[in-house]
Amino acid sequence: MAEDRPFLAGPFHTSNLPPTPLRDNRIAASAWIEAPVALLHLGDALQEPVEYRRRIGRFLLWRAGPPVGEARYLAVDPESGQTVTFDLHGKDGLGHGPDGSRHTRFRTWKESLLGRIQS
Repeated sequence: MAEDRPFLAGPFHTSNLPPTPLRDNRIAASAWIEAPVALLHLGDALQEPVEYRRRIGRFLLWRAGPPVGEARYLAVDPESGQTVTFDLHGKDGLGHGPDGSRHTRFRTWKESLLGRIQS
């Protein structure tokens, strides 16, 4: 299972974060040298570690919690520092895209990270 994969030691600069998910390991938010404070505390309320997921457009996607269930996602634009979040509750959720649009589906929120806004 994904949550059983070990965390890589790091540290990692932004340029070292891979574009796609890792299959055998995970990268903790605390291993990212340029991590914003909000990311480092993303999993506090859930008591879950925060791990890197992938690049989506100009954003770096991070998650605290399981892929389905109670989870919190944060996307960071490393150049501008802009961050947006999506809270997942089972299969439903709520988040705002980079343009401020409200999303209740994770898929449309991710599309908004690419600039394909669909509310």
